[in-house]
Amino acid sequence: MMDGAGCTIRYPWEEPPEHGQATQVAKGVLWIRLPLPMALDHVNIYALDEGDSWTIVDTGIHSRRSVALWESVLSGPLASKPVGRVILTHHHPDHIGMAGWLMDRFGAGLTATRTSWLMARMLILDEEERPTAQALKLWRAAGMDEAIYDERKNARPFNFADTCHPLPVGYTRVKDGDVLRAAGRDWDVRTGNGHAPEHLTLWSRDDNLVLAGDQILPSISPNIGVYPTEPEADPLSDWLASCTYFATLAREDHLVLGGHKLPFTGLPMRMRQLAENHHGALLRLRDHLRTPRTAGECFAPLFKRKIDHGTYGLALVEAVAHLNHLHQAGDVIRTTREDGAWLWQMKE
Repeated sequence: MMDGAGCTIRYPWEEPPEHGQATQVAKGVLWIRLPLPMALDHVNIYALDEGDSWTIVDTGIHSRRSVALWESVLSGPLASKPVGRVILTHHHPDHIGMAGWLMDRFGAGLTATRTSWLMARMLILDEEERPTAQALKLWRAAGMDEAIYDERKNARPFNFADTCHPLPVGYTRVKDGDVLRAAGRDWDVRTGNGHAPEHLTLWSRDDNLVLAGDQILPSISPNIGVYPTEPEADPLSDWLASCTYFATLAREDHLVLGGHKLPFTGLPMRMRQLAENHHGALLRLRDHLRTPRTAGECFAPLFKRKIDHGTYGLALVEAVAHLNHLHQAGDVIRTTREDGAWLWQMKE
């Protein structure tokens, strides 16, 4: 892909490492990939060489398969020394799931932003056997498909504890503007929002590396969703503000090591794309809302792929995020239908 200035997004590695193996992407930095049981079927983690130990950035989910693969990693690419520290980019299960396991096994320390640690610890401890009243209300308000609603209303929902090892008490907090030392480098801590609150990214002062988690990904945009914990949230505003922030830091030669897909260069272009993706979706959504719609009726203008049963939930919360954004900007009005669903429509 190219823009008028000739900038290009490039992928230095055409293939990821095999599960249980590692690829060196820079001196003292190993790229490891673990599988996920979902449409996005993998997560990238990174091992940073500290001389007498390893720092691990993100960890994959906790499952029998993940434990077996971690055993292979620990006896293979990382066999020379123990894990001394785990860094979390954000609180989602595919990134925190094995953190507690590694901490228990090695006595490793944990480094995270305060919001990430609090969210992770709270959600791992919060097990629900049935959807909460707040979840049911939001699903109704979003106009969830009736058959899917009937299927989910009495079923055990996904719990973080299903795929996350318990997270011990105690961590080291980092925040935007801090400097973190790892792998013989000083890294500037920069935090973003939208996909996850206070999402950590690390920008090396000593070379061109950026550890980006899910805040900056190639070829896909991370989910921007509204959840029952904060149904009136506008995470899309947070996301777009973060894109503007990171665009001021981006260099063409930055090698971005993200939580999914392949490492890439061409970050200035990618930051433009990540923002434009949502600006374009909002334009299409405004046109779509000339007729009153529920969030569940807004998939077509927002997504460029088929929404199936497996991706329906993520699509619904992202639709609500875009609608909340337009509502709080004063562009649309919202009324409540007799069945509790919100109807959204452009202002006259």
